[in-house]
Amino acid sequence: MKEYNLPIRLASTANLREHWAAKYKRTKVHKNAAIVIQKHPLPCTVEIIRVGKRNLDGDNLQNACKSLRDGIAARLGVDDADPRVTWKYTQQRGDYAAIVRIS
Repeated sequence: MKEYNLPIRLASTANLREHWAAKYKRTKVHKNAAIVIQKHPLPCTVEIIRVGKRNLDGDNLQNACKSLRDGIAARLGVDDADPRVTWKYTQQRGDYAAIVRIS
């Protein structure tokens, strides 16, 4: 299993009313954070752990991880809908960060 600690804040964007440039910048940061992810043989399971001050509900958690998921899929060389990759989302409390585990 590989584990990567990423210093990014995964916030729920479902109800955000923000300027398109702010959304673009945040999305780019999340996708680029996946640059540290190394190739991994398929099939695999990718667990994205959101670390934050409070917990999100399930649909907001998955929404917050979307851009990071896209970046990870690109690093693995697949589309994020590829059936060879199983995606899991969990969260824990602490200072804002994201932890990615690939097994």
